[in-house]
Amino acid sequence: MWGDTVRHRRTIPWLSLLSLLLAQALAASAWACSSGVVFEDGNRDGLRQPDERGLVDVRVSNGREIVSSATNGAWRLPAGAMAPVFVIKPPGFAVARAEDGLPAFWRGPGAASCDFALQPSARGGEGLKVIVSSDPQAGTPREVDYYARVVARALAPHRDAALGLTLGDVANDDLALYDGINRTTASLGVPWLHVAGNHDLDPGAQDDHDSLATFRRVFGPDTWAWEEHEAVFVMLDNVVAMRGSRPAYVGGLREDQFAFLEGYLQHVDRERLLVVAAHIPWFDTAEGDRPPSVRAEDRARLFALLRRFPKLLLLSGHRHAQRQFFHDARTGWQGDAPLREYNVGAMSGSYWSGVAEDDGVPVSTMADGTPRGFATLRIAGDGGYRLAWHPTTLPADDFSRTDAMALHVPKLLRRGAYPAWGVYANVFMGHAGTRVEYRVDDGDWLPMAWTPAPDPRLLVENVRDDLADSLRSFDRSPEAERSPHLWRGALPTRLAPGAHRVEVRAFDDHGDEHRASIVYRLVEIEP
Repeated sequence: MWGDTVRHRRTIPWLSLLSLLLAQALAASAWACSSGVVFEDGNRDGLRQPDERGLVDVRVSNGREIVSSATNGAWRLPAGAMAPVFVIKPPGFAVARAEDGLPAFWRGPGAASCDFALQPSARGGEGLKVIVSSDPQAGTPREVDYYARVVARALAPHRDAALGLTLGDVANDDLALYDGINRTTASLGVPWLHVAGNHDLDPGAQDDHDSLATFRRVFGPDTWAWEEHEAVFVMLDNVVAMRGSRPAYVGGLREDQFAFLEGYLQHVDRERLLVVAAHIPWFDTAEGDRPPSVRAEDRARLFALLRRFPKLLLLSGHRHAQRQFFHDARTGWQGDAPLREYNVGAMSGSYWSGVAEDDGVPVSTMADGTPRGFATLRIAGDGGYRLAWHPTTLPADDFSRTDAMALHVPKLLRRGAYPAWGVYANVFMGHAGTRVEYRVDDGDWLPMAWTPAPDPRLLVENVRDDLADSLRSFDRSPEAERSPHLWRGALPTRLAPGAHRVEVRAFDDHGDEHRASIVYRLVEIEP
């Protein structure tokens, strides 16, 4: 959100700032790789041995130009570039792990070796599971610890994923915290890719390019591609820093990024799912008289490049809320069918705020009522996919399940009262076209009305915070905002006195049914 740069900015310690500036100076003093070899790492040590063969037709790029390796695995790019150089991992191979546990698919300026080790992978095209997370946004050591505890408890059952994504705002301005955050992420043993967010920008950077010097030193390129049998992933930095302006950034792309996309996408197999991941949503989130949050001309150029792909999914983060958005002609999409953008909720929820759970981690419900968490993206061999949201506030022994919704009813109503009160269902992955129904006491199923409004569950927390005689938490829960995935059904009041069970079912985009239930009571009061 546009206000978060000011509202959530931390003071950067002087030593941290000094180390960042030193790293930038060292990086600027060396040229990037311009030649090397892509080889099959048979013994999986990451180093090329005399008997390990070179791999042909593997693409290598500096973020603008793309070349293919020769029959002996050798590749050569134009000399004099300053950007990290990366290998576009082909299907059927894995990438060696770097010392920090993240994939070693890139080389920075001054690298000792410009060779890329690819390890044969037995995994075929039987289906791909991807963990999709966004905005862990740890800004203090305490929040790094929150992230570590959430990962250890909630993501451990998903170690079978073939890939993990973080959609920006890895840290919350203090980039010296990257090491601790990355140790936690790498502990899962899942190859993990990161895009840059607006809170990953270097303090004091003079321009957009320099704003990601630390990010590139730690995570490598800001724009690149990664290929699996089932899908192609294009990872984009779409945060354009604008020093001295307010807002200090806007969503968009640079000319070198368009050059890379134009060169790369013309060779991508259209039968596979193309996943385009970035931080800032491609739909406009600015309110009132604020400038647009994304440059429409850049979005139009991107959409023109993507139009010929029939299997396509956009992923974004940034907003600490969750939304399914369908692009059409109003946003410049000219495809035959609407283009889905899944704006993913945050790992940190609402910036690690709210009262603490039993484990000491703040509940951090987001402003739209979505619990903090992460998503899974399951991609079939034919490019079809399914998305699911996984709250990280579930009981410790139940993190393998998916909670699709949360319900709210008044606890007590007077029997015979005018039926002006309702059951509310916040269906976290829902959108205006989602079918949601309810019934009371095993009665007939009735349709619920899509009702974009603040989630009553979070409104209750807001009132509790307002009326408390002392602070209930370090940072209170956010003010409830209009949720785009809320439904309402009227509660009957002429039933017998006592408890009544309300059951809600929601059908996802594949027709699968998800259920939840809640109880309210009717009380008889004589006039």
